[in-house]
Amino acid sequence: MAWVREAGTRRVGGWLFDQPYLLLALTSLFWAGNTILGRFIAGHVPPITLAFIRWSGACLILLPFAAPHLRRDWPAIRRHVGTMALLAFTGFSVYNTLAYYGLQYTTAINGLLLQSVAPLFVAMWTFALFGDRLTFRQAGGICVSLAGVVVIVCHGSLAVLLAIAFNRGDVAFLVALVVYGFYAAFLRRRPDMHPFSFLAAGMGGGAVLMIPAVIWEIAAGRTMVFDAESIASFVFICIFPSLLGYLFLNRGIELIGANRAAPFIHLVPVFGSAMAVALLGERFELFHAVGYALVFAGITVAARR
Repeated sequence: MAWVREAGTRRVGGWLFDQPYLLLALTSLFWAGNTILGRFIAGHVPPITLAFIRWSGACLILLPFAAPHLRRDWPAIRRHVGTMALLAFTGFSVYNTLAYYGLQYTTAINGLLLQSVAPLFVAMWTFALFGDRLTFRQAGGICVSLAGVVVIVCHGSLAVLLAIAFNRGDVAFLVALVVYGFYAAFLRRRPDMHPFSFLAAGMGGGAVLMIPAVIWEIAAGRTMVFDAESIASFVFICIFPSLLGYLFLNRGIELIGANRAAPFIHLVPVFGSAMAVALLGERFELFHAVGYALVFAGITVAARR
């Protein structure tokens, strides 16, 4: 009954929810802010607690709007509880916890650079799970946009690229992207239900699955610093990269498929560098323009049918 979900989604977002490229671009914008903020708040809030607050807070915000749809879709959730639990565990619990853990030990630049390989993991999982193969156009577009990301992150300098050092935080971030690739590919198996129902069940389930890990983290003596910076960070993380970001991501993948949607994650370092220019007073250089052009060209090539 895919038409039921399609009609429900149109009622939720109207025109916006029929624009997959805009939805995926906005997701990348929100995730760029999340990466920078995740690095900024490292040391203030431990990673498992941060991921738990992110999903439980986003779920509580969404719940009043999702409640009537959850009541109607509850039979579908119960029938597909295994699929829903797997999506919640991979896309919400594990992926974000590992990413926040990685940002405790690595730089925001490394995090932005590593996210650029996510489309390769999406392609790997879609092939492993469903036998899908990248078309020549998709593979070429991914390579072109990946080159643009490298140009931006490395400031157009081979010496900067060779000087980048990786540590255990980078390994954790890389494993997180492998898990994200599975989630993006396996969304094809999501049950037919209202998008609010699916998102609320995923976020709530992901938060519940993290409770034992949160208890362990607190027992290990890792507690958060509760101050104005933490509160402001929680508000941003719960609303933009979580609630809106995943709502937009799920809809974008639903409309154009995981392989065509995956290259849009290359916009994360583009937006991240633009934020550094706009908010931190960094200069706009020629390598920014070259990198942006390559990323947009690669996404255009990969996303076309």
